[in-house]
Amino acid sequence: MGWNCRTWWSRDPYLQEVARFSLGCRGLTLLMQVVFNLLIPDHNADAFSPPRLGPSTLGDHLVELFFGGLGRWDAEHFLFIAEHGYVYEHNMAFFPLLPLLIGGLARGPLLPLAGLLRLRSRLLISSALLNCICSTLAAVSLYLLGCVTLQSRRSAFLAALLFCMSPVSIFLTSTYSESLYALTTFTGLWQLQKNRTLCGSAFFSLATSARSNGLVNAGFLLHSAAKAVVQRKGNCGQLMKTVYGIFLVIVPFALFQSFCYVRSCLESYGNDQIPQELVQLAMKKGYRAHKDPTPAWCSFSVPLAYSHIQSEYWDVGLFRYFNLQQLPNFLLALPIMILSISAILEYTSSNPELCRMLGLWKVQRKHSNGFYGPQVFVYVAHLAALTGFGFLCMHVQVLTRLLFSSSPVLFWFCSHVLHKNEPWIWGPKKGKTTSNPALQLLLAWTSLRQGTQIILGYFLGYWVIGTALHVNFLPWT
Repeated sequence: MGWNCRTWWSRDPYLQEVARFSLGCRGLTLLMQVVFNLLIPDHNADAFSPPRLGPSTLGDHLVELFFGGLGRWDAEHFLFIAEHGYVYEHNMAFFPLLPLLIGGLARGPLLPLAGLLRLRSRLLISSALLNCICSTLAAVSLYLLGCVTLQSRRSAFLAALLFCMSPVSIFLTSTYSESLYALTTFTGLWQLQKNRTLCGSAFFSLATSARSNGLVNAGFLLHSAAKAVVQRKGNCGQLMKTVYGIFLVIVPFALFQSFCYVRSCLESYGNDQIPQELVQLAMKKGYRAHKDPTPAWCSFSVPLAYSHIQSEYWDVGLFRYFNLQQLPNFLLALPIMILSISAILEYTSSNPELCRMLGLWKVQRKHSNGFYGPQVFVYVAHLAALTGFGFLCMHVQVLTRLLFSSSPVLFWFCSHVLHKNEPWIWGPKKGKTTSNPALQLLLAWTSLRQGTQIILGYFLGYWVIGTALHVNFLPWT
């Protein structure tokens, strides 16, 4: 059955339910992080923990009580950059869009609170508000993308609801760039599916400003252009749009690396006045501040701060994470590996000819829509590339939040499995049962099939356990 995605918000109850459910899930995550932060003592982790500058007020203590769990691990870097800028060399591994946005909110709309709250507290509140909004809009964008790609409102609806309660829910709420990246990527993909190449590329450009892996989105533009050429639907104007689009995707990365080079490598760059407390932290921890002697990477043939920092500070590289000490992290990433490989194999085994043709040529096929539809191929290829690279080259535990904030296929596949296992969720509603299929499944837990329970158990388990561990500086994804 065909479906036109151009429906107004007020006339699409699925869209409204996605937004309500997302806000509810973010609110529940905020509540859980407060409870876990009060019940569980913080672990003394060897993580970046800069000093709090300036006197604290009662308001600051209250903000720390209710929002402090959102400022753990990498969130400290984003908050620090938003407050002080790129003071230390390793701060430059974190891209600027999120710090710019929360810094703008804290110094703009929240500036009247300056007498009650110091800047860091305002930044914490700003990040909580921003990420709740971005994650909700990301869920809406995923729903719209699913409608166009899958040609099924029901499948797109359930997939968007699963995004709201995903295993990385704590990262969609805390001061991380996952919500912002998911919003810009899913919206860009939706626009690209609607043949709005330049509009989609503009969102991809924002994604690259938020995270380095936004560069991978250029692959969607290349595949779209290659498909148009092969099927003789392209023209010179469309190819030029693709070239401009790829430029838009790459330029934020290039500009940020240029900023890092100028800041760290050129003697003519003026040295900022660094607060004495931050200088002492650098001396104590061995951090390199930008005014320290010129780093070695400045003389590389391609002087990229990002690749140097990832290798030097976090030991990122091919097979460099493969040792017995990291076995617990491989076990932590095992569920997402199994889920990703299952989705890839399910699609490729059902579309062998299409996959051999790289999704470029039209082939005889059994399915024209849903998870097996031909338009899903490029997303499966994207998932396979990220999974392979993440497993071989990255800190493997990060794979969970990388894939769940980047790949719509994971949610489409889970939606497909749940729809196949539990077709009753779309049947006539009796009594006062909820119209939200995700809640229906949770309320009928004991009668669900084992495969459904495994998927939902993974989503809920990582959501709750991850929140408890992450907000108390305990290792997580």
